[in-house]
Amino acid sequence: MERDISRVCPQGSCCGPGLWNIQYNSLLNLNFGKQTKAIAFAVDLILVTGGKTVVEAENYTNTELTKTTAWARDYKIEFNDDKSTAMLVSRRKRNERKEINVFLNYKLLKQMYTIKYLEIIMDIQFKFREHINYATEKCNKLIYSLSKSAKITWGLRHEVLKMIYEGAILPLLLYGAPVRIDAMKYTCNRRKYIRVQRMLNLRIAKAFLTTSNEALCIVANTTPSYLKLQRQSEYTN
Repeated sequence: MERDISRVCPQGSCCGPGLWNIQYNSLLNLNFGKQTKAIAFAVDLILVTGGKTVVEAENYTNTELTKTTAWARDYKIEFNDDKSTAMLVSRRKRNERKEINVFLNYKLLKQMYTIKYLEIIMDIQFKFREHINYATEKCNKLIYSLSKSAKITWGLRHEVLKMIYEGAILPLLLYGAPVRIDAMKYTCNRRKYIRVQRMLNLRIAKAFLTTSNEALCIVANTTPSYLKLQRQSEYTN
């Protein structure tokens, strides 16, 4: 028996995610080329395509997007053109054009130099500097907000401050550790993590500003955050 459907599945429904997975799974099983991998989470989709040259990668990408557009047309789904973007990832130093022209629904996609996917900011060389800046700045704002609203310098106990550090600060710093662990081999990135931890360690230990970072970690009984990042990456792998 067939029945016409006039309404979409309401957001927050019990059966919505299951029905979506059934439908979306057909997109992931499209006959993509061996150089292409489709990655999906909820309603977000990334097509990762490789090529020996920019032109080759561009041609492969347009071919795969044509298949994706045909699938969307058959299943009566529309991709958001304004939120769909393209990014050329390359570490080659040879003289080669940096622009890539890929189309979705006959519309040229905007080329980006950084994209955020699942709260991880990726750049064209996978150095993750933008993500590290984003995470540490977010932690700094959180610490300053706590300092302002709760008088964190003298008003909260050692145990409470450690709970805030382990429950709010560390998850932000460690998120996506296996993906970006190589970025921590650079001193400038480690210093940003040390600076964030130092701000809270000073308050946990109630120490002077001249206290060294190593001594602060011992007194506050906290592991250096960049070492935590390395351990979590090794554990995950």
